[in-house]
Amino acid sequence: MTFTPSRRLYGFGAILLVALTICSRKFSSMGAASFIIPLAIAGIAYLLAIREFFSTPRFPHRVIVIGLVLAALWHLPFLLTPSGSDDDIHRYVWDGRVQRLGYNPYIVVPSDPALVGLHTPETRTLNNPDVPSPYPAGAELFFRAVTAIHESVFALKVAFVVCDFAIVFVLFDILRRSGQGAHWVLAYAWNPLLAIEAAGSGHIDIVGALLLLVSVAALERRWRAIAAVAFGLAVAVKFLPIVLLPLYWKRVRVRDAALAAVVVGLLYVPFLNHGRIPIGSLGTYVQSFRFNDPVFATLERVAAPQLVVGLAALVGFLTAICLRRLSKAKAWSSDAFAWPMAASLLCAPVVYPWYLLWLLPFVRSASTVPIIIWTVSIIPTYYVWHLRTLGRPWLVPGWIMLLEYGAVATAGAIIAFRRFTRPAATRCSTD
Repeated sequence: MTFTPSRRLYGFGAILLVALTICSRKFSSMGAASFIIPLAIAGIAYLLAIREFFSTPRFPHRVIVIGLVLAALWHLPFLLTPSGSDDDIHRYVWDGRVQRLGYNPYIVVPSDPALVGLHTPETRTLNNPDVPSPYPAGAELFFRAVTAIHESVFALKVAFVVCDFAIVFVLFDILRRSGQGAHWVLAYAWNPLLAIEAAGSGHIDIVGALLLLVSVAALERRWRAIAAVAFGLAVAVKFLPIVLLPLYWKRVRVRDAALAAVVVGLLYVPFLNHGRIPIGSLGTYVQSFRFNDPVFATLERVAAPQLVVGLAALVGFLTAICLRRLSKAKAWSSDAFAWPMAASLLCAPVVYPWYLLWLLPFVRSASTVPIIIWTVSIIPTYYVWHLRTLGRPWLVPGWIMLLEYGAVATAGAIIAFRRFTRPAATRCSTD
């Protein structure tokens, strides 16, 4: 039997299906060997599939359809599996609930004894109950809208999966217009983090990723007002994409930018506190929250955390500016949206696996291979969840960070070496 690229892809999809199904059954034991081993196998199968995407310009339409069906199949058990008792999604339910009851989530503290009667079984175990919400207004209004339809963790997870599927449709449109193979949609849909963090734990980042991708698609179609507003809404879900502002310079009109600013400003109106824009526990997040942050931890030894956070944002801005200048000399590339956010995350105080969901819709070129590697090399950080059940500190062991970031650095070095040596080889062949 000849193993054609299509058959190999079917094989990798089957491995992903089996491994992630096993992983979903061990979801309550996140970080244990029974969870991480099948997840690591799924990650390896994903990377092998990525290699096929690079080596094969086109796949038959049926292969892509079957690939998406497989992705839907392994999303389903994660969707039906209860989230962790203290996952962020319980905070989402709380924030949506208190808004509908007339409270401001940026002010009320879940652990306040006076508010004990507001809790439900799904909100009593939310994490960090001693601080108000840190999420931007766009995220808060999303929580309110979903919980108004049905107040439950499951309803929010369904909403996140709907956003996940919507990203697939938008990606199809972008790939069709760019001339890239439609199979690159599977580079997004097959990433193991997607099933775990969107369908499983349920994280708001997938909503922001959808809005950002809609903005990019609108920008390519020169629907500049839609592009600007969608970008503003993405920033209003989480602040990470703010570093992409240089990519919109002179690509949207001033009136479009003003419209986006007005829309974002209006989102905050319901939460104004004595005329002030609320930030909730954002300051506490910057000051105290740490996870998987080797760069930030190093810089924090010589500078205040607020300054280092500003530096992380500056790194993202400068990366976007460099890529913006390069884009004048070449065709529009998804790299320009992936790398600024990745660079900013690299210097951030907290780098949870679900933060990488923002990058997934934009990884479909050789230059983004280090980011693709990162979405897999970050898998061992789930071990910290297991360590916590053993009473160990909420810290990523050094060997895990070495493995995670070492893999990314190695991939980047190999790509840089090949690009540096390729012109020399070409010159020698023509002499």
